Amino acid sequence: MFTDFFYYLRSQGLAVSLQEWLTLCEALDKGLAGASFTRFYGLCRAVLIKSEADYDKFDSAFIRYFRAIAEASEEIPPELMEWLNKPAVTPGNYDEEIARLNSLLTPEQIEEMLAQRLKEQKEEHNGGSYWVGTGGMSTFGNAGNSPTGIRVGGQSIHHRAFRVAGERRFRDFTGDTVLDTRQFQVALRRLRQYSAKTDAPKTELNPDATVDATCENGGTLKLVYERPRINTVKVLMLMDSGGSMDYYSGLCTALFQAVRKSNHFKDLKIYYFHNCVYSHLYTEPTCNPAKWVTTESVLNTLGRDYKVIFVGDAEMAPYELWGGQYAKRKSGLDWLLTIRDHFSHVVWLNPGTGDSYWGVCQTYDAIRHEFDMYTLTVKNLEKALKKLVSAR
Repeated sequence: MFTDFFYYLRSQGLAVSLQEWLTLCEALDKGLAGASFTRFYGLCRAVLIKSEADYDKFDSAFIRYFRAIAEASEEIPPELMEWLNKPAVTPGNYDEEIARLNSLLTPEQIEEMLAQRLKEQKEEHNGGSYWVGTGGMSTFGNAGNSPTGIRVGGQSIHHRAFRVAGERRFRDFTGDTVLDTRQFQVALRRLRQYSAKTDAPKTELNPDATVDATCENGGTLKLVYERPRINTVKVLMLMDSGGSMDYYSGLCTALFQAVRKSNHFKDLKIYYFHNCVYSHLYTEPTCNPAKWVTTESVLNTLGRDYKVIFVGDAEMAPYELWGGQYAKRKSGLDWLLTIRDHFSHVVWLNPGTGDSYWGVCQTYDAIRHEFDMYTLTVKNLEKALKKLVSAR
């Protein structure tokens, strides 16, 4: 039966080789997946799938083939979900010691505890620390105060859960998926095609032109050289740091690392701001008041040919964007527009969705109206990079 899985994956368009399959069998023989269905999934994906672009196709095939096992591994009773989706939050019941103990639990331990509770629990519980419930300090349920756990029902509030019960566990790596570091680096490689030819000597062999010239020369080898392509793209990156951006810290760190490791830029400048740009830009992500440069000095130093990338969720209190108008000074929006108009190409990368603590996010809509804004997905990053180098 297990061999049928190999042929099923190939029938779904996944190029799984026989050598990779034998490697998986060897890994299973050594007990690397243990008795965990989730670890078995991770091992299969790590060994058999060579490209992140195929992750979603593999996930779909995997869940279809092992549907019976996957559904049996976690089944939330309908009556449990009914009241969990209407949380009766119990405020003021935070327990520091329980929070400390919960933080020491591994995801595997919490998974095992949830499976046991689902077998035992027969009624509704709220504000506790043991059962699946709402509020309280339990590591399963929703609207609670535990620093980690599994959300069951309800809506995300504190963004602390490491997964959501009853939802697909496996990540979607299609073109609209939020990026990790490696995919950022792959996308940034596309900037190579925008590097310009220089006036340097022709020292780089052109294989295609060499073949053509050799054929035209009656078969006698004739080498054709061309001028090398070098990096000419200069980038200014302005990153929002702190506040609502803390939730996206992992994603923004991945982008930062990919950009810093990239060798596709002739020059790279990175500055930071908190919520909105004003008269100062910070040189560190902590926005240390002692380490800054004036925004005017940046504008006076860098030419219009720098490509500007803003990174931020565009979510803030309305007065932070427009407040300067009432204090007879330059508002945050004025500073943003000054930067936009100074440079020839500007894009805004947004890790968020426009859902804000402030309700209907006026600041998000206002900034999106003034800037070419793209959410951080594979396809959208490619669009943003094309926008940066296209004719304005």
